[in-house]
Amino acid sequence: MLVILDAIVTRAHRLAARLCDPYRPERHYMRGPGPKWHARHRAGRMGGANGSGLWPAR
Repeated sequence: MLVILDAIVTRAHRLAARLCDPYRPERHYMRGPGPKWHARHRAGRMGGANGSGLWPAR
């Protein structure tokens, strides 16, 4: 009887640990460039000295 109870408690503990796991890898996944990247790169494409609207000539 104790063996069965121990197995039930162990499985319940493992289930609770999985449900309450604070680590979620999808929250740490980088989804692409952020607003700072867009602001830096958008400034260079607004039209340089050559007026082409592409990257400025060096």
